[in-house]
Amino acid sequence: MSSWIPKTYKTWNWPDYNRALKRRGSLAVWFDPDADWKAKPTGKRGRNPRYSDASIQACLTIKVLFGLPLRQTTGFVESLLTLVDLDWEVPDYSTLCRRQKTLSVAIGYQSSQGPLNLLVDSTGIKVEGEGEWNARKHDGSKRRLWRKIHIGIDEQTLEIRAIEVTGSKIGDAPMLPDLLRQIAPDQEIGSVTADGAYDTRKCHDAIAPRNAHAIIPPRKNAKLWKPDTPGARARNEAVRSSKYLGRALWRRWTGYHRRSRVETKMHCVKLLGQRLAARDFDQQVAEIQIRAAILNGFTALGIPRTQAAG
Repeated sequence: MSSWIPKTYKTWNWPDYNRALKRRGSLAVWFDPDADWKAKPTGKRGRNPRYSDASIQACLTIKVLFGLPLRQTTGFVESLLTLVDLDWEVPDYSTLCRRQKTLSVAIGYQSSQGPLNLLVDSTGIKVEGEGEWNARKHDGSKRRLWRKIHIGIDEQTLEIRAIEVTGSKIGDAPMLPDLLRQIAPDQEIGSVTADGAYDTRKCHDAIAPRNAHAIIPPRKNAKLWKPDTPGARARNEAVRSSKYLGRALWRRWTGYHRRSRVETKMHCVKLLGQRLAARDFDQQVAEIQIRAAILNGFTALGIPRTQAAG
């Protein structure tokens, strides 16, 4: 049997993608003079917030993007507003810290053409503790704390469509139904691709009601389930197909290799920082959601379009 030769791919929209990459590093920042920088009256009892969620998210976005402390963030935003001749008042560091706990982050995305093919994965990110080298040198004496990020991206646009943050002890599979609930009910889902950790009844039963095809490799030595639900019957078909075709051919036949794109997106999330700056859990959730909003903004500028060469 001949050895497998990997394919080579060529980017056919390189000029547009090159311009998009340059724009990602541009320092041009636009502030809409008509934006709601001040909060509107809520009509509820108590003191009305001074700043809108959009203004708080704008400040925290600059903080996350440039890795600044809160005090330096306020100074940076003040200088930007001075350059564009806007006399807006900038939230102080304590206001940013307090509002980050309850901030509802707006994560923009582009709608894909046709059904949504969702790619799901999870990873851990450090919150507290020394680095790997220092922990090994000193026998890991300092406490180390991690958070787990669960995301689902659109295969076509490569933008994050669903995101959840949990503790490090929460598994991957229990969070898939929560990710699917973040997709609008009227959005047609074509397929959900995930690794073998999601081969559970709960995951398949969450995918089946959305009329989506589950591309999840069955575990080794997987047994057939009792066909009492649509999800179980679909999973049994995957078990039979993988045994008949072989696991390698089944992955190529189903397009399972597309899941590598969500792993690349996870790498991009960590390029904005290998650890979280916030210490409160709610603040950490907002910080990760802001990272997702930044990456979606970068992706909207342009992505590479490739095709097999030869």
